[in-house]
Amino acid sequence: MKNAPVEPPQRYRARMVRVLDHIDRHLDDDLDLDLLSEIAAFSKYHFHRQFTALFGLTVHRYVQLARFKRATHRLAHSRSSSVTDVALEAGYDAPDAFARAFRQRFGQAPSAFRAAPDWAALDEAFSTFHQARSQLMFGFSPDDVTICELPSTSVASMTHIGDPATIAATVARFIAWRQANGLTDPDLPIYGIFPTDTRVTPPAEFRMQICVATNYAIAPNDDGVEATTLPGGRVAALRVLGTAGDDLEPAALYLYRDWLPESGEELRDFPLYCERKKFFPVVAAHEAITDVFLPLR
Repeated sequence: MKNAPVEPPQRYRARMVRVLDHIDRHLDDDLDLDLLSEIAAFSKYHFHRQFTALFGLTVHRYVQLARFKRATHRLAHSRSSSVTDVALEAGYDAPDAFARAFRQRFGQAPSAFRAAPDWAALDEAFSTFHQARSQLMFGFSPDDVTICELPSTSVASMTHIGDPATIAATVARFIAWRQANGLTDPDLPIYGIFPTDTRVTPPAEFRMQICVATNYAIAPNDDGVEATTLPGGRVAALRVLGTAGDDLEPAALYLYRDWLPESGEELRDFPLYCERKKFFPVVAAHEAITDVFLPLR
């Protein structure tokens, strides 16, 4: 008997990307194995094992964590949503059941998390989810990278200094500043600038800047928000879709480690940065589009 042809890794990856994309877009739907295996074009008898082998999580656990991740963002950033609303959206029939599950996973009741989020504990609780997402992020190819010219952009910037696990707290402060200063238009471009690398920088020394495009003068403030400019020029751009944009390290690693040495390009003296086209929680997380930019000469 002849051996069956081996499926190219990129095609296999594309099948699983379709599944994750469908989950992102349909978190409120019934995500059963029959449907997801059909989307992946795998036999339902083998899909669950394939999913678990690749991601280290069962499909049920993955969906559960995806819903909880959305719930934490709703609690922290969307005060118009009650805890009951968030519980129902997460798939629970009653808020008390949601509260027990939330406390068990994150060490805080939903109301306590809303009042004072423990971002470090949250990051640890979602480590398996983030690791699962990153499994598909190393499949970039040179065709995914585009060299283009960008204009200079005036932005308001807040700098995060310290453990990357606490970035969400800085994001929450930046969102509060934006709301207080009328910069709530969901079409305003959001940027992140990364002068340090989590792999080589001690957590206490990690720095990044969170920015929103604006031409308005930035009044003196106690929040540490300053006016700055993203310089125009040539960049290598790599697009990351959906909630995978929450973890840009695989994209940065691909650009530096794999793409740059083969490209013949030279770097400009400005750090890697990104543009988040649509920013959660202003829109649903699955609609996020993140462009990662490597500045070139």
